[in-house]
Amino acid sequence: MSVETGIYGVIALAILLVLRLPVALALILVSFSGIWAMIGLKPALGILENTPYSFVASWTMSAVPMFLLMGFVAFHTGLTAGLFDAAKVFLARLPGGLAISSIFACSGFAALSGSSLATAAAMGRIAIPEMVKAGYRPSIASGSIAAGGTIGALIPPSILMIIYGIIAETSVTKVFLGGISIGIATAIAYTLVILVISLTRPDVIPRRAEVDEGEGARVFLSLLPVLVLILIVFGGLFSGLFTATEAGAIGALGTFVVAGATGKLTRKAISRSLIETVTTTGSLLIIGFAATMFTRFLGLSGLQSFIAQAVAGADISYVGLMFIIVLIYLALGTFMEPFGAMLVTLPVFLPVLEAQHIDLVWFGVLVVKLLEIGMITPPVGLNVFVIKNVASKYVSVVQVFKGVIPFLLSDILVVALVIAFPALVLFLPDLF
Repeated sequence: MSVETGIYGVIALAILLVLRLPVALALILVSFSGIWAMIGLKPALGILENTPYSFVASWTMSAVPMFLLMGFVAFHTGLTAGLFDAAKVFLARLPGGLAISSIFACSGFAALSGSSLATAAAMGRIAIPEMVKAGYRPSIASGSIAAGGTIGALIPPSILMIIYGIIAETSVTKVFLGGISIGIATAIAYTLVILVISLTRPDVIPRRAEVDEGEGARVFLSLLPVLVLILIVFGGLFSGLFTATEAGAIGALGTFVVAGATGKLTRKAISRSLIETVTTTGSLLIIGFAATMFTRFLGLSGLQSFIAQAVAGADISYVGLMFIIVLIYLALGTFMEPFGAMLVTLPVFLPVLEAQHIDLVWFGVLVVKLLEIGMITPPVGLNVFVIKNVASKYVSVVQVFKGVIPFLLSDILVVALVIAFPALVLFLPDLF
């Protein structure tokens, strides 16, 4: 073991990331070089050769392309286009009702997409023009959708949560269940933000909007096949009838069937869905095996044990440890995308958490929440740039960042509640 080599490796990785080298290449380069330096070229080549297979061969990993395909087919065929209309039936008469409807529509779309970016893009196209037409200030209209998109990675199926479960060797289903609570808590927090702004600043968010009384039955009938599909997939998953992979496969097949039955399954939609599924899966697998290799490097160097022992010896309190971890993830979120930030840090954090007897299901949900905050944090907030692209007619990037500020503040409050009351996350996993 060589703790010094591990430290040099972490420093080198940080430098490469600052220089904007792709995360996967940086992880592989540092890991391979460090293992070579410690135990020789032949073992390093052996680990480089075997790690991709051992990572990809995981049965749970096969859930990733299935849920991705389910989400992309739903997105490109417009299966969930009626979610916003359905939410308006109940919510549009509330103060700020259109914005609140968009938040709950984002939550519904999240149950099919598993992607923050896809949720923001789909809802942005539908809701922002309608909110601006109703008198909403463009910055807050776009900001609410950018923030609402982050729910896409909290409510199952979340690709981030699947990858976390594999890396942390913990139950993906339990992490999914924990994510439901925080996804709902986030939606409620965003709703409260909108209500407060609407009641105090009607010039920013109008208090009420007109809705068509006769639209309710039509939109619910159009959404009924999708709602049944969601019920089957997640009812089977959480009841134990399906594994995560089987749920993803049934969901993917179901979206094809529903889209075909409604006449929305075009050749173009199929082609785009398959291409995006393959390319996204490929990039995730490369980053995942690179992170696994980095974990082996840190384990061989002894740095993981050294850090865990140092934290135990320093007698850092639970609150102190969580404060440090939150700051690190919030800082990384300002310049790294979520998968890279998670996979770079988990090899260092997991041994520390296990030594402190912190529940890894709970931590997985917290990490995903922190990473999603990064999706709306300047200067790299990816959801913000997605919203700018789909609503460039109405807003600039600066206006969208301005619009997400109130929602960022509510996110910090949700994180504080999760840390103070872990039962908020663990209630459903423990129940099932």
